[in-house]
Parts: sequence; C-alpha cells; structure tokens
Amino acid sequence: MKYRNVGKSGLKVSLMSLGGWTTYGGSVRDAEMVKSIITRAYEAGINFFDIADVYANGESERMMGEVLGQFPRHTLVISSKVFFPMSDDVNDRGLSRKHIMESIDKSLQRIGTDYLDIYFCHRYDENTPTEETCRAMDDLIHQGKILYWGTSEWTAEQLREALDICERYNLYKPQVEQPQYSLLIREELERSVIPLAQKEGLGLVNWSPLASGVLTGKYDDGIPDDSRLAHMEWLREIFEENEANPFDKARALKPIADELGVSRAQIALAWTMRNPAISSTITGATRVSQLEDNLKALDLKFDDATWSRIEAIFS
Repeated sequence: MKYRNVGKSGLKVSLMSLGGWTTYGGSVRDAEMVKSIITRAYEAGINFFDIADVYANGESERMMGEVLGQFPRHTLVISSKVFFPMSDDVNDRGLSRKHIMESIDKSLQRIGTDYLDIYFCHRYDENTPTEETCRAMDDLIHQGKILYWGTSEWTAEQLREALDICERYNLYKPQVEQPQYSLLIREELERSVIPLAQKEGLGLVNWSPLASGVLTGKYDDGIPDDSRLAHMEWLREIFEENEANPFDKARALKPIADELGVSRAQIALAWTMRNPAISSTITGATRVSQLEDNLKALDLKFDDATWSRIEAIFS
C-alpha cells in the first residue's frame, strides 16, 4: 500500500480507501460480509475508512464501527460527515452550530470511538453563515472530538470563503475536500478546485472514481432496474450535466482494457490515483473479490502513450 499526506497536513492516508456509501447497512447488511471486507482492506494496508451519518441513516457508521473497533485506534483514519437531514425535525440538518454539535456526538456513539480523524461538511449550507460553521468545526477540534475538518462537494469559491474566514479569525482551516472525481466527472475539479487545493495545501480524497459503476461496464447494455443509477435521479442528472455519452465512452475503454489484460475498473482507479493532487481514492466493495480486484489497480503502471490513448477517449 502507498500512503500520501492529506494536503500539507502531517496526516497520512492510504492511497486507496474504503467507504460505506450505499453499501454497509444498505445493500450489504450481513455483518459477517461487512467484517470480511473491512478486515481484508485493513490487512491490505488500507487505513482510511470513510463514512457519513446519512449513509443508511446511521447504520453504516454502526456496522463499520463494530468492525473497526477490533483494530488499534492509532492505526486507523476514520471520517464521517454532517449536513443531510437525519429526521424530519427542522434543525436536524445543515451546518448550523446546533446540528454540528449534536451530530458529532451521535456519530461518535454509533461508530464507537472517542474522536474522528476527519469530519466533513457533506455539502455547502446556503442557509447558515460560513463563519458559524467554521467556528463550530474549530471548537470540535479544541474539544478533541475531531482532529481535522474538511468539506465535500464545495466549489472553489466556497472553499476560498471558508479559508479566508479561518485566516481572519485564527481558526483551524479545512484540510481536505472530498469531491466526485473520475474519468467522466472531472472538468470543474480540474479547472478550479485542484488549483486552489494545490495553492492552499488542501488534500483531496475523491469519491465515485468508477462513476457509480459506469466505468466498470456495468451499464454497457442499459440501466438495470436494481442499479444505483435507476434509483438515484440526482446521480443520473450529474452525468447528463457533465457528460453527453458516458456509456459510449465506457464501452470505448473496453478494447484497451482487454489489450492490457486488466479491468476497466482498475484503469479508472489507477487514473485517479496517479494524480499527485489526490491524497486518497475512496472505493466501495460489496464482496471481498471486488475489493481484491480494486487493489490490483495500485500496481498498474502504463507508459505515457497508453495514458494518452485513455485520455483521448474522455477528452
């Protein structure tokens, strides 16, 4: 396993990490299966495990926490997130001081840990002053409940605002942004967020490197009724907004993968991890065999000509 610092911080995370979105507590509810996948990830050197309170309405935190509790805490980097509604209550959502302070305690209890290594603001909150959010995160660090804080899916302008506020009031700054980033979803990140992150020393830990399965070939013959894209309209809209023909491009990657004797998923993962701006690529797995296939991407080495052929498909 390779490890990288999270931006300019001293925190080191595995280049490949394991997340719980839509899987543990959702599509995977068998405790023994969850245990086998997470244990194999840990044995392979993965130290960064990414969760969120909203994943399966807290069940992902609980299931992953039960397994992670068997490992020495200092060997783990555990993150969770706050923003999305956790109930119908008007205050049980967003990035207000109230919601942040109440949510961290609930997440810690579900995971079974005294602190989080990283706490993400899961989206930008248009209804809460950014200064309020920054001060709440700073307080959590001073209280020892979190070590670092970050953002997810924030624009460069929103990140700039938070960084400037923290600088002005001598608050702990966000150290990491978690964007969606893949061969198919990349333009906005490469245009504005990556340059800002590199200038300011922010780490990037990207989610959905396989574009929710599109880059694996899962949708070559259409969208199955039981698939993620079939049930998540907002996810389909992302591809419609960013890429006119994602399925055609995924199919065009297959001949190259076959020629190289690797899977399209491995190529897609290797592509994100070769970017030095990426601290860690967050993967998901519903089976140990799927995790094993993903891990092979860490060892892929292609010449520049091969990468140029791949880039040409997605340009």
